[in-house]
Amino acid sequence: MTPRSAPRGLGRRELLRLGGGLGMAGLLGGALTGCGTGRAAEPVTSGTVDLSFWTHDQVYYDFFAAAAEHAEAAGSRFHWRLHLTQASAQDVVTKSIAQAIAGRGTPDVAGLEIGSFTRLLRGDLAAELLEDLTEDVAEVRDDLLPMRTAPYTKDGRLYALDSDAPLCVFYYRKPEYARLGISPDFASWEEVLDVGERLYEREGVSLGAVAVGSELGQVVQVYEMLTMQRGGRFFDEDGELSIETPEAEQALDVLVRGVQSGCFGTVSDFYGPAMQTALKTGKVISVPMATWYKVYGLRNNVPEQEGEWRIRSLPVFPDGGARTSFTGGTGFAALRGKENTLAGVELIKAGFLTPQEQVRRYVEMGYLPTRRSVFDDPSLSDIEDDYCGGQRMFQVYREVIDEAPVYYLSADRPVLDTVLSGYVLRAYHGDLSPREALGRAADDFRGQTRS
Repeated sequence: MTPRSAPRGLGRRELLRLGGGLGMAGLLGGALTGCGTGRAAEPVTSGTVDLSFWTHDQVYYDFFAAAAEHAEAAGSRFHWRLHLTQASAQDVVTKSIAQAIAGRGTPDVAGLEIGSFTRLLRGDLAAELLEDLTEDVAEVRDDLLPMRTAPYTKDGRLYALDSDAPLCVFYYRKPEYARLGISPDFASWEEVLDVGERLYEREGVSLGAVAVGSELGQVVQVYEMLTMQRGGRFFDEDGELSIETPEAEQALDVLVRGVQSGCFGTVSDFYGPAMQTALKTGKVISVPMATWYKVYGLRNNVPEQEGEWRIRSLPVFPDGGARTSFTGGTGFAALRGKENTLAGVELIKAGFLTPQEQVRRYVEMGYLPTRRSVFDDPSLSDIEDDYCGGQRMFQVYREVIDEAPVYYLSADRPVLDTVLSGYVLRAYHGDLSPREALGRAADDFRGQTRS
């Protein structure tokens, strides 16, 4: 269901407002339990289950279908038959909320992309819509990476399990570095800026890129990545805005100087024609980005460059911070109060909590484990990646995982993306200093969220 086909009694404007999570808890109270009767459906506890599975990416469906077969072979009490509904990441959340309002047609299991999950943090919406997984992970909670459980936690309760631990690394095109006579062994971002400025002046080639198009999340993505690497956050653990800090200012200063010197090129987005052209023509020869960018950014755009790319840890900030960061993720959740709620929870556990499936997820999908102990599995460190010239990439991930920062979300994240993206662009243009840009963004954010 979309906003153009609202449930009876709700106009399109009201549904759009509710789809953003405002005032949802009161309306959802009965809608999720027994289709508006106020009683939870009696859960199925075993046997064959037709499970409604919603995701934005076919690869997740394929993974869980195989995980279900493996669990059944190991003696699971359920036999799952998955029925796929594929939609955009935003629509998975929007339609789940709309169907909850209607009191019917919600998914049993949904993959909630981290940027869209923020909408479920408004009020009691997560608790009304999703099954609490806190007790289900109790036995392995100490082994789950806290930086991947924190984004899907509200009031101390866990509502989704992340499909990945998307560490940020520095991708670089090795033959081009050699041809241009530069080394990828940068000691710091300051060295990147120094080498990049001279390289751009001489060759018109950039050592990175930033997005400046209409996709606001992408405009702030690299900036947030560097802010977290430096030790800052957009939001603190309590969901309070935290961008007026020395760490946030230093991160933006690196990007501003990089853009203005040509060290970092500008593209409309990281996946479309502009970025593809920059990669194909060698105008951009390195990209600081998450582990998944190899598949969705590089391999999709420049398959002919297979064997040329490598990764290393992120260059560091001289004043401190980590050698990595995070960006992205998708949490899988079971919807509460349904006949198939228990079956949905058991499927998520079978796919995302067992060490064997965590290993398979990396081998088949390139998505990193979310259990810390699995990073010590020697079989993962020995895997050679053809696209990256046979490099044993997991060794890089293993080296930096313990430095990865914890990522916090806020229900007001969409507001921040809207106001901050504009001021980041003004800082790139030289209209505002990094400190001025962040100060004005904070003022606008507070003004828009005060009520």
